Amino acid sequence: MKNIELQSLKDEIEQQISEMDENRAVKVQEKLEDAKKKNKFSENINEENIDEEIRKLEKTNKRISTYQRFVDAFEKDLDIDPGRLMGLTDGIFSIVMTLLVFGMVLPDNEILNYTGFINFLGSIGPIAGLIIVSFIVLGSFWIYHHEFMKIKSLNMPYLWLNIFYLACLCFIPFSTSVIGNYSHFFLADVIFGVNILLVIVFFLFMFHYAHKRGFLEKYTSEKDKKYVFHTLYILMGVTIIVNILDFNVNSNFIYLFLLIPIISTLRHIQYLMK
Repeated sequence: MKNIELQSLKDEIEQQISEMDENRAVKVQEKLEDAKKKNKFSENINEENIDEEIRKLEKTNKRISTYQRFVDAFEKDLDIDPGRLMGLTDGIFSIVMTLLVFGMVLPDNEILNYTGFINFLGSIGPIAGLIIVSFIVLGSFWIYHHEFMKIKSLNMPYLWLNIFYLACLCFIPFSTSVIGNYSHFFLADVIFGVNILLVIVFFLFMFHYAHKRGFLEKYTSEKDKKYVFHTLYILMGVTIIVNILDFNVNSNFIYLFLLIPIISTLRHIQYLMK
């Protein structure tokens, strides 16, 4: 009778593992194998140790069941219209892109002659150029979000990934002002570069998670995933190279960020031609 109970518990554990998605099932299976190696589960069952083995399997079964219920609750689809998240994203993009211009300020003292006005225009030239660069970069990120992240459903983890992505976007006006006013400090370049990198990294997390959970309306194949990931890897490389060149060679290398829309356009054409 106890042998039947023992086998029933084993079958139940195997059933729970089989119902998990592949990644979680592998992790749980590895833990069970580790437990066997540590002699927590004996392969040789006899009348003397069968009660102990049943208790161990009952405990394991309970842990797996609790873990599975927690994960299922955590990743359960939310009753939220994805259009609302897209609306929030559009709103933040529009505000952030508008805030960029506030990095340009009028002089404290009134300009009384033409020479002073020309000098003023010359003084804001560098920050104006950076604002244009940041605006183009933000515009590219907006295009990526609407091209790649058309979703039909969402859950709590994806929602928070999107919120952290938007948080990184909100810092771009600040990091643009920092590099515009303090570009002679390497840390200023680092702040701007890390800001751009974090936006790309969170986008990668979002896309990977949405692809894995089946939230995407398009770009659902492995070929699509590779196209998106490789494009963003290239942009991460461009970000790192531009920041190194900007500080160590010439500050005008910051304008190489304008290559981002060119690279993404060429990548898109290449993708469509395959």
